[in-house]
Amino acid sequence: MPQNLCMNMHFDRDTLAALVAKHGDVARVVIAETSGSAPREAGAVMYVWSDSFRGTIGGGALEYQAIHDARAALSDGSTPVLSRIPLGPNIGQCCGGSVTLVYEIFNENTLPAADDTFARAVAPHVTEEKPKALGFKDGWLIEQQKQNAQPIWIWGAGHVGRALATVLAPLPDFAVTLIDTTQERIPDTLPETVTPVTAADLPALDKFAPQDARHFIMTYDHAIDLALCHALLSAGNQQIGLIGSTTKWARFRKRLADFGHTNAQISGIACPIGDPAAGKHPQAIAVSVATRLLLTSQSKNSAPHKRGVA
Repeated sequence: MPQNLCMNMHFDRDTLAALVAKHGDVARVVIAETSGSAPREAGAVMYVWSDSFRGTIGGGALEYQAIHDARAALSDGSTPVLSRIPLGPNIGQCCGGSVTLVYEIFNENTLPAADDTFARAVAPHVTEEKPKALGFKDGWLIEQQKQNAQPIWIWGAGHVGRALATVLAPLPDFAVTLIDTTQERIPDTLPETVTPVTAADLPALDKFAPQDARHFIMTYDHAIDLALCHALLSAGNQQIGLIGSTTKWARFRKRLADFGHTNAQISGIACPIGDPAAGKHPQAIAVSVATRLLLTSQSKNSAPHKRGVA
C-alpha cells in the first residue's frame, strides 16, 4: 500500500525562488509517494540545476539517477515528469520498496503564486476533479506552501556557535541567525541559509527577535551571556539554552534571582545545552543540540518552554 505522508508535503517557494534567481532554470524533484521501505519519506525534496544540486531524496543510486533525469528534463524542457521506481529491481537498492518521483522545472516565469496550497496535475489522464487533501492522488500533487521555519538565534559565533549553525543550516524546519558583536567574529564561509547579524550591544537585539525564536547563548564573555539571559527572561522568553558548566550555571541562577526573576522563569533556561554525555567537542555539542531540536519539532504536543528542548 502506498504510504502518502501528507503532513510532509510542503512547497518551499522562497527557497525555490532564491535558487531560480541565482541559477536560472531549476528542476525540483519531490518524492510524491512511497511504498514499502524507502530511503526518504514522501515530501522529501531535491533541487537540481545545470552544474550542482541542493537537498536530498535519500542518496545512493536513487539520487544519482534522479539527478541525471532532472538534468535531462532541464535539457529537453519536459515537465512535469512522473516516475515510479521499484528500488530493488530497477536500481539495485536493498530497500525493497518503491518511490514515485515528480520532476518539475521552474524559472522566474513559472514560479507559482504564494498561495496556501500549490495544486497541479503531474500525470496524464488525470481526473477533472481536484482532490481536497494534501499529497499525491489521482495524478494530482497538492502541497501546502511552506510555513515559516522555527527561528533559531545563536548568540556567539565561536566554535560551538559556528558548529551549531552549520549543523542546522541544511534542515528546512529551522531558520538560523548567527549573532556576534563584530563582523570579524562572523565566519566568511557561512552556509547561505544562515543569516549573520552583528551588534555592539547584543542584549539590545532581544526586541527584534521573533516571538517564537529559540535562543542559544554562547558568547565569548560571561557578562554578555548573563545580560542576554536577563534581557530574554525580561521579555518573557523561556526558549533559552545556555552553554556553561555547573559552576557557571549556579552563579547565573543566583544573579538572575537577584535581578528579580522567579525560580520558575530561571528554570526555563536549559544549561548545559545538548547532552553532556556526547562530550564537549564543539561538533558533538552541536549534534546533540540539533538532535533535541529535531525530536521536539517532530512532536506537536511538546511544550516549547520545557528545559529538554535545548
